[in-house]
Amino acid sequence: MHKITSQLLGENLYYDVIEPAGLQVWVMPKRGYKKNYATFATKYGSVDREFIVPGTQAPLRVPDGIAHFLEHKLFEEPDGNVFDHFAELGAACNAYTNYEATTYLFSCTENFYPCLETLLDFVQNPFFTPENVAKEKGIIEQELRMYEDSPRWRVSSNLMKAIFHHHPARVDIGGTVASIQEIDAELLQKCYRTFYHPSNMVLFATGDLDPDQVLATVQRDLSPRGYEPQAPIKRLFPSEPGSCYQSRIEEKMVVSQPILKLGFKDGAPGADPTANLRREIVTGILLEMLFGKSSQLYATLYEQGLIDQRFSAHYMNGATFALSVLGGETRDPERLIELVTGGIAAAQTSDGLDIKDFARVRNKTTGELLHLLNRLDEVAYLFNDYHFRGTSLFVYPEVLASVTLKEVHDRLVEHLVPENMAVSIIWPE
Repeated sequence: MHKITSQLLGENLYYDVIEPAGLQVWVMPKRGYKKNYATFATKYGSVDREFIVPGTQAPLRVPDGIAHFLEHKLFEEPDGNVFDHFAELGAACNAYTNYEATTYLFSCTENFYPCLETLLDFVQNPFFTPENVAKEKGIIEQELRMYEDSPRWRVSSNLMKAIFHHHPARVDIGGTVASIQEIDAELLQKCYRTFYHPSNMVLFATGDLDPDQVLATVQRDLSPRGYEPQAPIKRLFPSEPGSCYQSRIEEKMVVSQPILKLGFKDGAPGADPTANLRREIVTGILLEMLFGKSSQLYATLYEQGLIDQRFSAHYMNGATFALSVLGGETRDPERLIELVTGGIAAAQTSDGLDIKDFARVRNKTTGELLHLLNRLDEVAYLFNDYHFRGTSLFVYPEVLASVTLKEVHDRLVEHLVPENMAVSIIWPE
């Protein structure tokens, strides 16, 4: 296998591509770890609702929520479900779908290679029937209704609806109760054949593992399956204006005090993955400088009783959309909005950001990254996220070390402006 070394992180990555299937296999050894962790992920998420199947010309539009529905169905087998197989091996398995990827995973302290074979086998052997698809609709409908009754979910969902005019990120990852009724076994098979081809997937493993043995296990599994090369999938997205769709969405629910989310819409990422990563890092530093627990603005908001320790600010950066989100529970949403926007305006002056504060936050970000590398689940999540966006976890510290205060200030002036802002509030009934 090929080897990549990060001197800054003190880690090695091994990789190879299994042809003709085109599956990339990556391994990050962690010597001395008792736990091992593996993911089998496809670049297929909830926003991939319109695309051109390789070998065809006409666009195909599928119902919202089908990627998540497909994730659920892969765990079902004619003679039971996959969870039982992993349990027999002493392992835990799971999966998740986000806006742009679906990931299947397991963790174990023994039987890693039998677990890896099980992971590869169930993801590559879908079992769809009209009966089990109909049954799944009822299960997912209950899940969606449960989320709709959650104030914290609703305030975030409403913010995405306020931010985006047409982009499918405005729709919940699970779809809607109406959209999942349109899903059938034939559509699931079509999406599976398109997005679950190995060339659109990546296998990542980390722990006290031998990279060559991992690769050999995957090769043995794929060789008899007869994969042929597949052309790239063409994904189609509607034109999205730079403005927010709505400035504000408010609802009443059963809550003890209001919940506020503020969103600042960002332009769609460009074609350069490293430039996109740089924008993500710069924005993350900016949000931490302004709203982190060590910031003056956070202290002011906390002292006035407008926020608690669950107040947060983060950057959501996909391949086709991006925004900054901040907020939490507050006794006075309007006053919190006033002080947050006032604090942003004050920081936008020429001397509004402090060089010492910048250095502290950049160093803190480096420390947090090194800490995350000790958590195998976080390593896998970050690896897959950056991989599918065309960059690498190993590039992150190099870009971070080169960020300047001027870049952060320019980003503040460009991004955190009133015309990019939308508000979502859940009020007590």
